[in-house]
Amino acid sequence: MKWKKFRIKTVTEAEDIIVSALYDIGLEGAQIEDRVPLTALEKEQMFVDILPEGPEDDGIAYLSFFVEEREDGSLTIGDEPTDQAAILEKVRVELEELRQFCDIGEGTVTVDETEDIDWINNWKQYFHQFYIDDILVIPSWEDVKVEDLDRTVLHIDPGTAFGTGMHETTQLCVRQLRKYMTPGARLLDVGTGSGILSILALMFGAGHAVGTDLDQCAVEAVAENCAANGIDPARFEMLIGNIITDRAVQTQVGYGQYDIVVANILAEVLLPLTPVITEQLKPGGIYITSGIIDDKEETVVEAVKAAGFQVLEVNRQGEWASVTARWKA
Repeated sequence: MKWKKFRIKTVTEAEDIIVSALYDIGLEGAQIEDRVPLTALEKEQMFVDILPEGPEDDGIAYLSFFVEEREDGSLTIGDEPTDQAAILEKVRVELEELRQFCDIGEGTVTVDETEDIDWINNWKQYFHQFYIDDILVIPSWEDVKVEDLDRTVLHIDPGTAFGTGMHETTQLCVRQLRKYMTPGARLLDVGTGSGILSILALMFGAGHAVGTDLDQCAVEAVAENCAANGIDPARFEMLIGNIITDRAVQTQVGYGQYDIVVANILAEVLLPLTPVITEQLKPGGIYITSGIIDDKEETVVEAVKAAGFQVLEVNRQGEWASVTARWKA
C-alpha cells in the first residue's frame, strides 16, 4: 500500500490548531516532529530510566499527514477519490485562514511518498478509554465496563487531541462548564470543531447549544458525535463563518442570548474575539476561555478585563491556562 505524505513546516504553538483544522477536511493521524522538551508526565510514561538530552527547542514543528494512494495513482480521503492538487489547495486554504488569527510560521507544504504503513489505523492501538474526573471518554471499538455504567459516558473516536478531550485545554473547559452550568442554559461554543464541549454541556443540563466554526466539515463531525451520544440534533445548532469579523454571522448567532460562551482556541484568537463576544452574552453571563499557553496567560487576562469582564477564575493544567469571567450584570 502506498501513501502520499503531506508535510507542513510550522511553529510549535500552532501544532494543535493546524491538526484540528486539517482533521476537519479529512486528514487524520498527524505525525508531529518538534524539539519541545517532554513534560514530567510524559517522561513518567516512558519505559526508560534516564532520557538523553535532546536538542534545544527552536520553535519549529513539522506536521505530516498521510493519504492512501490507489493502484491507479488516485488518492482517497474518507473513501472519497481526490488528487494531490486538490488536497494541496484545501490545505493551503486552511493554513491561510489560520494565518489571519495566529502565527503559523512558514506554513509551507511538501509532498513525498511512503509505502506499507497503515498510518490511518495504527494509532488506534494507542488510544484507549480514559477519564476526565468522573467522565468516561471511550472510542467505538471499546466497551463500557460494568463498574463505569453509572458514569457520564462520552462516545468519541479520536482524530485530534482537542477533539477527544485528551488535551489539557479541553479538560479545563469541561470542568468550568460543569461548574457554571445551570438547567436549561443557552451555550455558545466558538470554534466548536467536533462539538465535544457542547455535547458535554448538553449532558450537564444546557438546554440548547450553538456552535460556530470556520470549516463546513464541522457540521458533519458534530452530527456524527451527537448521534453517537444520543443528543437530539435540534438541541445543537451549527453555524459556519467567522464570528470575529463577519457581522452577518454575529447577527445569525444572536445578541444578548447566551448564559455561557466557551472558546477553546489559541490566545491569539481570543484577543480579537473577547471584545466582540460581549454582544452575544446575557448580562451576568459566563465567558470560559482556554487554549492559553502559560506565557500568554497575563495577556488574555488583561484583554478580558479591558473588555469589561470580571475575572472569576484562572485555572491551570500542565502548560495551559483557562480564564473564566462574568459579563456585566
